Amino acid sequence: MSSDRAEHWDGRYAEAGATGVSWYQAHARTSIELMDAVGRTRDSAILDIGGGASTLVDDLLAEGQRDVTVLDVSASALATARDRLGDPPEVTWVVADLLGWTPPRLWDLWHDRAVLHFLVDAEGQARYVALLRQALRPGGAFVIGTFAEDGPTYCSGLPVLRYAPADLADLLGDVAVVDQRREIHHTPAGIPQPFTWLAGTLVR
Repeated sequence: MSSDRAEHWDGRYAEAGATGVSWYQAHARTSIELMDAVGRTRDSAILDIGGGASTLVDDLLAEGQRDVTVLDVSASALATARDRLGDPPEVTWVVADLLGWTPPRLWDLWHDRAVLHFLVDAEGQARYVALLRQALRPGGAFVIGTFAEDGPTYCSGLPVLRYAPADLADLLGDVAVVDQRREIHHTPAGIPQPFTWLAGTLVR
């Protein structure tokens, strides 16, 4: 399954290019704003789940972030970001399938834009929550974006789940919600995609 997922996402990037995939955004403004809402500092250790070729890492480095880890199942997507940035020492690149990965350290902040909604079975969702709690220090923060209740039911040829903020909070368990919002993302083709965002901290 891991190799299948890697092949699928490598194929999406090869087909559309880093700036042509449906989730592309020139700047990750919502992610940065919500990271700030949960207390991000330049010294915060940030783990970007499914970061791929995203420009979030560019924005973080531009603001002086010193410790960013970008994890993705697509080696080609990470190579694109790595080449674009010149492989800065502040960034650690991890090629891994999230569900089969074991966190080797603790981070202060978990960021995920559009990975969770691809986990359509209870087992995958439970593994996701367990990994989040395993990867974060006690009281650590999270920023998660998924398709909203009126968002698409399929993306990139795969089925997805849609969430309201309360659904995300219920899934994560014992958390303190700091902020939540709705965002309309426009794909490079101009198609609107409603997103739900939830930001908060672990209670325990």
